[in-house]
Amino acid sequence: MEEFQIRPKIYFGESALGALAKIWAERIFMVTDPYMVESGIAKQVTEELVGKEVMIFDKVAPDPPIELVIEGIQAAETFQPDMVLALGGGSAIDEAKAIMYFLKKMGHKKEMCFTAVPTTSGTGSEVTSFAVITDKEKGIKYPMVDQELLPDYAILDPVLVKSLPGFLVADTGMDVLTHALEAYVSVKANDFTDALAEHAVLTVLHYLVRSYQNPEDKEAREKMHNASCLAGLAFDQTSLGVCHAIAHNIGGKFRVPHGRTNAILLPFVMEYNAQLTDYNQKDFSKAARKYAYLASLAGIGGRNPRTGVKNLILQIQKIMRQIKMPMHFRDCKIEQGAYKKMETEIINGALADACILTNPRQVTKEDIAMLLKQAYQ
Repeated sequence: MEEFQIRPKIYFGESALGALAKIWAERIFMVTDPYMVESGIAKQVTEELVGKEVMIFDKVAPDPPIELVIEGIQAAETFQPDMVLALGGGSAIDEAKAIMYFLKKMGHKKEMCFTAVPTTSGTGSEVTSFAVITDKEKGIKYPMVDQELLPDYAILDPVLVKSLPGFLVADTGMDVLTHALEAYVSVKANDFTDALAEHAVLTVLHYLVRSYQNPEDKEAREKMHNASCLAGLAFDQTSLGVCHAIAHNIGGKFRVPHGRTNAILLPFVMEYNAQLTDYNQKDFSKAARKYAYLASLAGIGGRNPRTGVKNLILQIQKIMRQIKMPMHFRDCKIEQGAYKKMETEIINGALADACILTNPRQVTKEDIAMLLKQAYQ
């Protein structure tokens, strides 16, 4: 027997921020970053919280470090909120998740709720039971996985992503695509998650370049925001794969944005998972057949699964070039010697990462070494 459940109540579309007024909480602990305050975005949110008491904790940093989580817990303990509200990208939501999680573990009032308001279109963190916290000193990212990390409410208002700069649209958009594709071929995938992942992939293929090229394209920005959530709903049920397992370990060591790291690895991981051999191949892996089916849905399929997989990979690489995404880690100014020096640590970290357990192909140390080599050249 399998189970499929969607917990967060999702408000989306124009004026979705207005849903904040419907939530019962009276004391709001907002977790965000300094830019959200300086840009006035935090004020847009607080204006929807008329009559409620709000404390803004604006100490979110990229790849949230353990130290800031501890500081946030201490501030929240003093304030005694009945809602933690995350405002920002994946880092803000992850930091808020960790703060909320440990507050509850420490005996904070059980009726406290959690609301996520994403301002980027990439992580899907507003609907997942995952969070990633970083130990900067050790250069390690620690994934947290627990149903208690799921928000109670997710608010997707496209007005919050209209001013995203192009490089962020590119990084987060490729993260969405990776989430959807890894969920789609996960060993835990099912009919329900496939429907979510398929639509997320097709949406990214159609709208990512438009969203990158034209900030005024409201439809493209909104569709990418929704695709991020759809992919999040899918991978929260299925987990991910070797692409994320490696990315979690590279990002923390070389300070490459998470979405960019995934993007560079993705084409090589897809080919690896597809297990293509030669032109006379007749038996294809389940992953290859699913990739090929996606290609056919996107109108780029081929005569057989092999050409379908190849066409899908080529289309992804074409999109990467259109959004000026680096194709290899050498393009990210990572020195080859430093990259090679960290190889064993990256491999061991990836093999220990929970995401690798749901990859469609059993991964070895040698496989990861090959993928790292391909992704650097």
